[in-house]
Amino acid sequence: MSTRSYQHSVVLCTAGYDHTIKFWEAPAGKCYRTLQFPDSQVNQLAITADKQMLAAVGNCHARLYDVMKEGTSPIRTFNGHSGNVTAVGFQKDRKWLFTGSEDGTLKIWDMRQRSGFQRSYPSKAAINTAVLHPNQGEIISGDEDGNIRVWDLTANACSYELVPDGKCAIRSITIAPDASLVMAANNRGTCFIWKLNEGNRGNVFQPLHKIEAHDTYCLKALISPDVKYLATTSADKTIKIWNISKKFELEKTLVGHQRWVWDCCFSADSQYLVSASSDMTSKLWKLSTGGTLMEYKGHGKAVTCVALNDNN
Repeated sequence: MSTRSYQHSVVLCTAGYDHTIKFWEAPAGKCYRTLQFPDSQVNQLAITADKQMLAAVGNCHARLYDVMKEGTSPIRTFNGHSGNVTAVGFQKDRKWLFTGSEDGTLKIWDMRQRSGFQRSYPSKAAINTAVLHPNQGEIISGDEDGNIRVWDLTANACSYELVPDGKCAIRSITIAPDASLVMAANNRGTCFIWKLNEGNRGNVFQPLHKIEAHDTYCLKALISPDVKYLATTSADKTIKIWNISKKFELEKTLVGHQRWVWDCCFSADSQYLVSASSDMTSKLWKLSTGGTLMEYKGHGKAVTCVALNDNN
């Protein structure tokens, strides 16, 4: 496989506090492209399902880049937030993207229009995390005041909300690709799991399990594509892999990062994990062994986010 064809089949990106976004050849650990993200650190990355576009968000801004072209400038900038943008994601057909921000709003941006945001949903506190439901019609957000809210895009309103642990900030939310489970991780290191049921008024969160996953901040929670594992990352420098079918039994603890682990992504086959850390590196892990296969070095400051798309 040529370098160019490989780059088009696997898109792996990292970004962080050095104001850069880097594209990597995953098996070789080689950075083949660097983009500048002016004015701000990068908080989150997202790649479209077709691997054509990359979204990056930072302080007040969201920027869109063409994955396939060699240029370094964004093809579009989304302005409208007044605070740090902490969440971003794409509708599956690339018709729109959503952003969540510490300004307390969730916004929807039409990818086919050059104007500003089309919708804005006011939350009551800074939004730390937001994910799109597989049905493409709802977004689930978590905020600094401990609230989880479901935003119904058809009804154009909040359809459901819950507070699992008082005022303790929700740091990360993940939903299973088959929409069977929703999980939320908070600043105490606790992970809450709900079974997602369809009710008369939409989705109902049925409590299923609770994990005291880490003794300090849990920064990311992510369900694997095959819905067999939950990965959690933490300020304790570790990544933990939990077996969903075995009542969330701890399967492995991945040790190797020297500072906080901010983010992680599973490979499409759920066999590998890529992590991002304040130690200025990202690592590729083989989950069957718990070992590190590759370390991605090149950032000058903390790496806070990673995005991977290796779907066929």
